[in-house]
Amino acid sequence: METFKAHLDKFITVSEEEFTSIFSFFQVLEVKKKENLMQEGDLCKFKYFVLKGCLRKFFINEKGVEQTTEFAIENWWLADNFAFEQREKSKFNIQAVEKATVMMIDFQSQELLLEKHPIMERYFRMIYQRAYSAAEKRIRYLYEMNKEEYYIHFSTLYPWFIQRIPQYLLASFLGFTPEYLSEIRAKLRS
Repeated sequence: METFKAHLDKFITVSEEEFTSIFSFFQVLEVKKKENLMQEGDLCKFKYFVLKGCLRKFFINEKGVEQTTEFAIENWWLADNFAFEQREKSKFNIQAVEKATVMMIDFQSQELLLEKHPIMERYFRMIYQRAYSAAEKRIRYLYEMNKEEYYIHFSTLYPWFIQRIPQYLLASFLGFTPEYLSEIRAKLRS
């Protein structure tokens, strides 16, 4: 609960009483490692905020290979936002990479939250703006950098992330095969 309050405080100001009310719109869920929170074809019912642990969003491509598109660690949100907002079936899977504790909110609860606490509109707008900016940067890096440069750039920006995420998932996120990522790492060590 304190984790979420500290996160909100970075973007908006709410009293303890308001925070207690805001928090009441969420459910807290303990998730086991590799547990699926959502599978492709499911109705996207929830948005998830990670209090502890790590989640990933992925799809299975036409070759049957998992392609990770996003990770979420402490203080990050994860959802198939389009499917959530449209109340449609998702084209993604969401899975716990590590044992995790998450807060989740469904669409109706979010609408009631925003109605009762309009300041949360500002919070979510700021979160979406940051996420959109990060996605724009990632797309640009994919176009501008070769694979080795992209790995070096990513590992320089997020060294703690490189240590935390299993290599095969990191490779999936970066668009590499695990073998190719091993080659890059070996080359950089020599």
